[in-house]
Amino acid sequence: MVLVNVEDLHFSYGMIQALKGINFKIDDYKMVGILGSNGSGKTTLLKNISGYLKPSKGNVFIMGKSVYKMRAKDRAMLIGYVPQDMYFDFEFTSYDVVMMGRTPYLRRFQRETEKDVNSVKEAMTLTNTWDLKDRCVNELSGGQRQRVYIARALAQEPKILLLDEPISHLDAKYQIEVLSILKQLTAKGILVFAVLHDINLSSQFCDFILLMKDGEIISMGPPNEVITAENMKIAFSVDADVIRNPITDTPLIVFSKSKGMI
Repeated sequence: MVLVNVEDLHFSYGMIQALKGINFKIDDYKMVGILGSNGSGKTTLLKNISGYLKPSKGNVFIMGKSVYKMRAKDRAMLIGYVPQDMYFDFEFTSYDVVMMGRTPYLRRFQRETEKDVNSVKEAMTLTNTWDLKDRCVNELSGGQRQRVYIARALAQEPKILLLDEPISHLDAKYQIEVLSILKQLTAKGILVFAVLHDINLSSQFCDFILLMKDGEIISMGPPNEVITAENMKIAFSVDADVIRNPITDTPLIVFSKSKGMI
């Protein structure tokens, strides 16, 4: 079964064409990394897949259904979205924030059920945040907050999880921790899309790579097919050597000299 099918997707911000005919299919629960330089269209693609943005042309099908014809509530039950930045003006506990993920399942003024409580606990256990349940989310470290936000999306019980730069502002320990959690989710029947900037971590954790430049996918496939010296030159305007990681046997990029900004 095709989980996600993106067909001839075009999107523009006014006169600026951000996506130019994107096509791909994902037919298995895996971790998909979306790579590319700033302005290549990564976040725009993610928002179109989520249904938050609607393309000028093309379509996105989730399990055979157009995401743009779904009710917002139905989309929320199917797709979890974790944006780059999230901040709460009120002093919500981590538990409160994760419980917000159950909103699609609750009628107006309905109190949380035992199933809602169990779903929240399961999501927080999966993300190692249950011990943070009583702490104000705005007082947590960056890595802790990111895991809480992932738990919030998981509480929706999605089949597709979309994350926009989930490790960009984290130190090395939390980067590995978050990516490890995301990788484990694929074994639980969740397809994960993550916009990432660290090419070597993407190579190590992702099963499939979408490499973008100027609103187009210039290469897609397993890391060993996409992460090549030639593709790094095209996508990032840098000269790089590609060697094999002796521990993970995945492509490892060593940059030599830059001819442009990454």
